[in-house]
Amino acid sequence: MLGKLARQHDPNVLVGFDHADDAGVYQIAPDTALVQTVDFFTPIVDDPYTFGQIAATNSLSDVYAMGGRPLTSLALVCFPEKANLAILERILAGGLAKMMEAKCTVIGGHSIRDEETKFGYSVTGIIDPARVLTNGGAKPGDRLLFTKALGTGVISTAIKKDTARQSWIDAAVASMTTLNKNAAEVATGKAFQVHAMTDVTGFGLIGHAREIAMASHVSLHFYVNRIPLLEGAMECVRAGHIPGGLKANREFSDCVVEYEGGISEEIKTLLFDPQTAGGLLISVAEKDSMQLLKALQGAGVPAVEIGEVRADKKPLITVTP
Repeated sequence: MLGKLARQHDPNVLVGFDHADDAGVYQIAPDTALVQTVDFFTPIVDDPYTFGQIAATNSLSDVYAMGGRPLTSLALVCFPEKANLAILERILAGGLAKMMEAKCTVIGGHSIRDEETKFGYSVTGIIDPARVLTNGGAKPGDRLLFTKALGTGVISTAIKKDTARQSWIDAAVASMTTLNKNAAEVATGKAFQVHAMTDVTGFGLIGHAREIAMASHVSLHFYVNRIPLLEGAMECVRAGHIPGGLKANREFSDCVVEYEGGISEEIKTLLFDPQTAGGLLISVAEKDSMQLLKALQGAGVPAVEIGEVRADKKPLITVTP
């Protein structure tokens, strides 16, 4: 819808909404730019404190995905008029805990009455204008690293249907409350030639990979057996716990994917699973890929190499065993 409106022309906008990137970037000095993003959603777990943690982790992620450092945040709250305010207090406390972990200061916010609870943040960070990592810089020969496992969407759906095992919930919550802070700090180190980076969230792995491929004028190749999956993700797909977002993702992006080698329908489905606070997808020069992988793992990030960047061709994305 924004694309249908009048265009603003500001030379200080380094990354705007027309780039389909993770966050906006606005230059304020020769060596400093702001990174701005906003995200909020309805509860995906039962515990209010955990929901607050997940919402904050997810909101911070887009700043990390650009290579930025979060500075300040504003809370966005929708809460039922007659609901217990103790619940809201726990949501806010969970969010604050993650903001403190990120060293991002909550400086205010806005709340409205709503029949359905919603929570998130607007986050502002800073970045060196010369080191902004967009989704448009991937180069043929790059290796693709991924820092988390897939499956939060289908597991969250199983939670809503009260069919998720506790071990599945624990694994998904651990993933959704892990900041991309360590991963981003390592990936943006000057020792590594990282060309592009994005976080895998609502559009699923294929959806966000499609954005990198189109913005970079390249094609991507994934080795599906290397892609990590959360415990219970396969079982959730087999049980039919498919979120509406997954179906929409597949309808939109499946046309750019070619599968080879007898890949199961369950795996194909999970490639489109909408993630909450998902991992970083990093396009790094081949010569630096092993060193970056070791550095990420040494920092406690469970990163794996899942594919490579190839020259621009059809299909846009190829998936093989």
